[in-house]
Amino acid sequence: MPQTAKQTSSKATLMQDPHRLREEREKVLEVAIGRELRAFRRQKSMTVAELAAITGLSIGMLSKIENGNTSPSLTTLQTLAHALSVPLTSFFRGFEEHREAVHTKAGEGVEIERAGTRAGHQYNLLGHIGANASGVMVEPYLITLNTRADIFPTFQHAGIETIYMLEGELLYRHSDQLYHLRPGDTLFFDADAPHGPEGLEKLPARYLSIIAYPQNG
Repeated sequence: MPQTAKQTSSKATLMQDPHRLREEREKVLEVAIGRELRAFRRQKSMTVAELAAITGLSIGMLSKIENGNTSPSLTTLQTLAHALSVPLTSFFRGFEEHREAVHTKAGEGVEIERAGTRAGHQYNLLGHIGANASGVMVEPYLITLNTRADIFPTFQHAGIETIYMLEGELLYRHSDQLYHLRPGDTLFFDADAPHGPEGLEKLPARYLSIIAYPQNG
């Protein structure tokens, strides 16, 4: 007997495991704790065997903890924290650390004017993530050059830039080199050197430009 859409949907719902998400989150926590434990042990120039001797824990148990294969008790973590002279809460640092993501839907990028923007150069900022622990800022742009765009091969700014060609063709200059960019081509370069489109071979031209630079850049 054929199933109705309603019956199929109900079966799909019943087949979901209500414990799965919790188990996956716990697994991530175990991996984060293990990563921090290994980092603290290495900072002390201590082997697993030496840490085992100090704490009374077995080498096998310590290896399982460091590899994220077991969930240590609070008592075990307290013992490890005392042996390594670190706060108990430091084992959870990697798990609790905020990781940022930006989702920009098609057509929703913010049109802006960057320093040195020329007529006919349309910049759409697709997102922005502030400096992370490494002090690096990242800005992705969708750049469109239309029939009114003039050439301007002398942009200069701090950081590293990656261009991915989507549509059209350009002759793109970087320092004393000229690159013929077609859809699918990538150009990765030091943005402190003069750079920019020098020849508009086929318009309209669109490309992604991802710029990474130091926070103080």
